[in-house]
Order: sequence, then C-alpha cells, then structure tokens
Amino acid sequence: MGQKVHPTGYRIGVIEPWRSRWYASKKDFSTMLMQDQKIRTHIHKEFKSAGIPRIEIERTSEATNVIVHTARPGVLVGRKGARVDQLKKELTDIMGGQTCHLTVREIKRPELESYLVAEQLAEQLEKRMHFRRAIKKTIQTTIQAGAKGIKVELNGRVGGAEMARPAKEREGRVPLSTLRSYVDYGTAEAKTTYGVIGVKVWIYKGDLDPGQMLDYRFPLGGVSRGTADALPPPSRGRRPGGPRREGGPRREGGGAPRQ
Repeated sequence: MGQKVHPTGYRIGVIEPWRSRWYASKKDFSTMLMQDQKIRTHIHKEFKSAGIPRIEIERTSEATNVIVHTARPGVLVGRKGARVDQLKKELTDIMGGQTCHLTVREIKRPELESYLVAEQLAEQLEKRMHFRRAIKKTIQTTIQAGAKGIKVELNGRVGGAEMARPAKEREGRVPLSTLRSYVDYGTAEAKTTYGVIGVKVWIYKGDLDPGQMLDYRFPLGGVSRGTADALPPPSRGRRPGGPRREGGPRREGGGAPRQ
C-alpha cells in the first residue's frame, strides 16, 4: 500500500486542505471540475518558467478566486501587472464569462517544494549532468534548506542504459504511512535524447499536532485549526488482535508457545 497511495491524496481532509474549494449541484459538478482542470493546465502551460507548484481555486456564487503559488512572482505579474490582466481575461473566458480574481503568493523557500525540486532535477538531467551527481546535489540542497528527509526516484533509461531501470536515493526520514507527517510529493519529466525519464520527489517537513491542518498562506510550519479539530488523535495502541499475554515464554515472531 505504501508504494501505491498518493501522499497528498492520502492526507486530504486530515492535514492537507483541498486545492479546489466550492460546492456544486449534481448537474454543474462536472462542468466546474473541467473548468478547474483547464485553469490549471492553462496557467502551467503559459507560465512554465514561473515555478508554480500549486494552484488553489475558491468559488462563490458571484466570482471565482484563483490563488497561484509561485517561486518567481515577477515572471507571472509582468511589467506593471500587464501579464496578470491578460491572464484574468483568459481565465474569465475559460469560465464562461464569470468574474475571476487572481491572487499571487510568493514561495519563500523553493528548495522545500517537491514539485520545484523535481523540475530542477529534470532540467539538470536534460543538460546531460550525470544522474547520480544530480541526485546528490538535489538532496544536499534540500536538507540544508531545513527538510527532515527526502527521497528521490528516477525511472527510465537513466545514464543512457539500454534497458529502463529505477534509481533511488534517500536521506533522513520519509514516513509515508503517518497521517500527521507533512510529506510533500511532486513529479516531473526529463525529456532526454535517449528517452523520457520520470522524476519523483518526496520531502518530509515534520509532524503536525493532532487537530492541526496546513495553511498555505504561511511559510513552512504554518498551520491552522480547522475541520481537523473533530478528528481523534492518531492511535498509538497495538494493532487489532487483542492484548498481548503477560508472562510465559514466547516464540520468535509472536504467538503462544506450543504445548
């Protein structure tokens, strides 16, 4: 299970907030869902160099607010805000004429954003840097920035090999199964001369207390008390199966001794 579950989706509603926050009837739900997808695709395509790891969408009955998190806000805003005005018009067209507001939030520490780290690693591979050296450099930069753990995985013809294979490196802790652990996950693709190499990055930034949720309006460590207040604290008890018997010899691996 640990290799199949998306780290962000696994924590949605527990410590991670939803990226799209709105309510729709059954008839309008699919339309709004497609609009969200088109908005994100359009922004990533037009502003690929702006370093945008996350786009949040909030809807009300009157308007829609698109919150763009970027490492290079100057690229997104443009001179005197010209590109922002143009982007607002394009988003309004995508949403069928509904009023659209745009909020730009700067990311202070891009070394701790998994999507940006994966994109940078993919760029280094495209420039023909040796994959081992690129991975080591990426891990060192992220750990020095304050991460508690990082895992990097490449899949494809790494190093120009004839057969595709995975290459993995990890430093520190990356607890994927602990719900209150803030694990940021991002992917990218490196289009090299010998094929496409997939890049996956997991960054562990620490644990949250029971009842706390992440708040992207604040830098690393910013949390808020929201819907998670109603959630019980994570269990630290034994797995189901009853209490362990006190006393008496035990076989290796658990269970009662043979008579």
